Amino acid sequence: MISMIWAMDENWLIGKDNILPWHLPEDLAYFKRMTKEATVLMGDLTYDSLKGYYKTKPLPFKKIYVANIVDRAYPDATLVKDLIKFLENTKEDIMVIGGRTIYKLCLPYANRLYITHILNRYEGNVHFPYFPLSNYQLISKTMADQMIFAVYERPKL
Repeated sequence: MISMIWAMDENWLIGKDNILPWHLPEDLAYFKRMTKEATVLMGDLTYDSLKGYYKTKPLPFKKIYVANIVDRAYPDATLVKDLIKFLENTKEDIMVIGGRTIYKLCLPYANRLYITHILNRYEGNVHFPYFPLSNYQLISKTMADQMIFAVYERPKL
């Protein structure tokens, strides 16, 4: 199953210069809980950003795939050069964690979406690519201070 997780504000903003434009500890805790020990897929900029936070500590994921069209060695991750082929052929449960381009390319393959809806507007320069959320069915929703944790699934045809 391909799942995706992200937080976005009311304008679908997800980032500002490769960092989160907000500091919401409850959202960070949710992200960590949902991705800890998961097999994750991310782009190279997201990888570099996370490495900046974790410095010398290992990233807290079971397995890491980094999508990049450029040949690059990752000491703790596997390079995915052909993302579409990877998505079409993987048998693993994958959690997509960013960034914008990777989300856009993975969305047609995603079965489940974990979206934190931030109930505010922030300044930034990276927005989630618009798609009709009505193509997915809401399966759970939890209200929190300034946010809604929602899980959506693509209906089976």
